[in-house]
Amino acid sequence: MLDIKYIREHLETVKTRLERRGQGTADALDGLLIPEEERRRCLSESEMLKNKKKKLSAEVGRLKQQGQEATREMEEVKTINATIKELDDKSAACEDQILQTLLGIPNLPDDSIPDGADESANQEVRLWGQKPELSFAPKTHVEIGEKLGLLDFKRAAKIAGSRFAVYKGVGAELLRGLINFMIDVQTRENGYQELYPPFLVNKESMQGTGQLPKFEEELFKMRDDPYYLIPTAEVPVTNFHRDEVLKEESLPICYTAYTPCFRREAGSYGKDTAGLIRQHQFDKVELVKFVRPEQSDTELESLVQNAESILQKLGLHYRVVVLCAGDMGFSAAKTYDLEVWLPSQNTYREISSCSNFTDYQARRAKIRYKKGDSKPEFVHTLNGSGLAAGRLFVAVLENFQQKDGTVRVPEALRPYLHGQEVIGKAH
Repeated sequence: MLDIKYIREHLETVKTRLERRGQGTADALDGLLIPEEERRRCLSESEMLKNKKKKLSAEVGRLKQQGQEATREMEEVKTINATIKELDDKSAACEDQILQTLLGIPNLPDDSIPDGADESANQEVRLWGQKPELSFAPKTHVEIGEKLGLLDFKRAAKIAGSRFAVYKGVGAELLRGLINFMIDVQTRENGYQELYPPFLVNKESMQGTGQLPKFEEELFKMRDDPYYLIPTAEVPVTNFHRDEVLKEESLPICYTAYTPCFRREAGSYGKDTAGLIRQHQFDKVELVKFVRPEQSDTELESLVQNAESILQKLGLHYRVVVLCAGDMGFSAAKTYDLEVWLPSQNTYREISSCSNFTDYQARRAKIRYKKGDSKPEFVHTLNGSGLAAGRLFVAVLENFQQKDGTVRVPEALRPYLHGQEVIGKAH
C-alpha cells in the first residue's frame, strides 16, 4: 500500500510513476485526496473541540467545587461531545474510503526498470550455461512422463478435473527429491531458515501481501469458513511478522518454505492446458526476506542469485530478465524472472519470479522495525520462487532426456533418488 502522505505531497510524481504501468492505474488517485482532506479537517476540528472540552470540564469542576451553577458549561460540554462523535465518525468513514482506494492501487515501479506494456519489453540481463545438444527430436515432458510411468493426467482428471496431475512411482520420488534438494540448498548453503506454514490463511493475510482485494477471482475460497487456500507461500511467510515491530539487529530475516500452491487461473483459459506448466495445484519452494530499506536493492540481487544456484547446481541452461513496468506484478517495485530452457518448446519458460516490494506489503501488513530510540519504520519485503517444483520437474525431464527414452539424473540430485543415475532404465 502506498503512503497517503507521500501521495498528498507528491501527487503528480506518483501519477507519472503509476502511468508507467499502463491500464489506467493512475486514475484511482483522482478521487483520493477529497476524502483525505475531509479526514484531516475532521481530525483537526475534533482535536480543537477536545481541547476546548478539557478546559470546560475543568471549569465545571471548579464551579461545582465552589458551589456555583455550572449548567450552561455542562450543556456546552454535552454539545461538544455530540459534535466530536460526529466528526470522529465522519473521519473514520473517510479513512475507510481512503483505505479501500489505496488497497486497489499498485506499487510504484522502480526507476531502474524498463518501460513497456507487456513481456515483449522485458530485458535480458544474463544467460547461464549452454542449451543441451540433442541428436534427436526432443519429446515433451508429457510424452516422457507418461511413457516412463512418472505422470498420470487422465486419472488426475478423473479424480479432480483438468489442470491437475498425479505423480507416481519414481515421478513422485523425483518431485519430492527436487523439493528436498531446494530446501537443503537454501537452508544449508544460502542461510535461510525453514518454515512450514499453514496452507489456509485468513483475509487479513491475503490483504497484507496484496492478493486481496484485487485478485479475489484468482483465489480458492472456503465456502463455510473464512479461509483461503494459499496461491503461494509468500502469503503465510510474509504475514508471519504481520503487526510486529522487529529489532534492527535481526535484519535481514530470511525464510524459505515449501508448500503446495492453489490458483484458479481464472484468466488463463486456453493457455498451457496440457502438462504441468499451469495447474490449479502445484508445488513451490519460496524465499522471503525482511530487510532494512537501504538494503533492499542489494538483497534483491542476492535473492536472485540464491534462486539461480538451484539451476546452476542441476546444470540447467537459463536466462535472467528484468520485467518492464507494464508486465510486473501488482505489489512489486522491481522483478527479475528466471526462465529455464525447454527443448520441446524451443524457448525459455519462467521458473522463478523474484521481487522487491519496498515498503508496499509492510505498510499493508504493518511490519516495522525499530532503530534504537527512534520511531519504528516499515521494513522492505522481498520474495522469490526458489523454485517452482513442477516446472523444475519439467526442465529436468526435457533437458536430460536421452535418445533411448530414458532420463539422466543430474549428479547433484542423485543422493535424493538413492543414487539412481538414469530414470527409465531397466534394472
